[in-house]
Amino acid sequence: MSDRCVAVLSGGLSHEREVSLRSGRRLSSALRTAGVTVEEWDADSSLLARLREHRPDAVVIALHGGEGEGGSIQTMLEMLDVPYVGADSHACRRAWDKPTAKTELARAGLATPEWVVLPHSTFRELGAKPVLDAMVDRLGLPMMLKPEQGGSALGAQVVRDAADLPAAMVGCLAYSETVLAERFIEGVEVAVTVIDGPDGPEALPAVEIDPETGIYDYTARYTAGLTNFHTPARLDDRAAAVVAGLAVAAHRLLGLRDVSRTDAIVAGDGTVFFLEANSSPGLTETSLLPMAIEVAGRSLGDIYAGLIERAVDRTQVHAG
Repeated sequence: MSDRCVAVLSGGLSHEREVSLRSGRRLSSALRTAGVTVEEWDADSSLLARLREHRPDAVVIALHGGEGEGGSIQTMLEMLDVPYVGADSHACRRAWDKPTAKTELARAGLATPEWVVLPHSTFRELGAKPVLDAMVDRLGLPMMLKPEQGGSALGAQVVRDAADLPAAMVGCLAYSETVLAERFIEGVEVAVTVIDGPDGPEALPAVEIDPETGIYDYTARYTAGLTNFHTPARLDDRAAAVVAGLAVAAHRLLGLRDVSRTDAIVAGDGTVFFLEANSSPGLTETSLLPMAIEVAGRSLGDIYAGLIERAVDRTQVHAG
């Protein structure tokens, strides 16, 4: 790997810029430890010119938010035939749009909380109160609100009282023109990382998420000490196998590649509910993917170094 030059893309202009920069720095450090020559690039207006003039051997995307997870950067790299780690542009779009991902999993017979999707225009045209009342009638309370696209739980809120629903809706719409409302499922929240290997996708041990406030929101995700993590998750063998199977199924059904993370809830009766899939999981000091890699006894740098080689190999096959 020492003769390769790899660009780690981070930053960008999304709401998640600072988180992305932290992911990029940590990944770059891990790759250097693994013997990879790394340059850290910001995803700004100079990116395309830089890719043409100083073409790297491969790119690793540590972007969070629309540019890095919604398929846009992947499309540009595909047009330039630059090898990159991660899902292709089409799969990124399927995973980034939460209702689309939920629909794919539900069609395959996997459980996901009941949901409705409503654009901002519906509340303007039909009146906010009757629409909100209908949502409560359909989904009940508590209810989970989240932007239909987005990451890091920005705009996501749990509503337990109907009186709090209008304000929560306004907060959610600050991050997206469309809201995904789900029936809230009480249970154990877990995250499962999937890594592609020679024998196909492999699920790493699940990480259990136990936030002090009870809600794994943006602050709980990125403030050290506000969330307790259990690695591996405190699940019995059956539940551990089910969540692993769900994560691998999501990885395959959505067409994800190299690495992904699936978030799920294990309800009190043992039912495992799919929440969402992430094509560009976070890599910060409080992120879940590095925890899973560590508890599996593996190295972040070595895993990504191997994924870089896979990316280079498949691009060469495509070019050939």
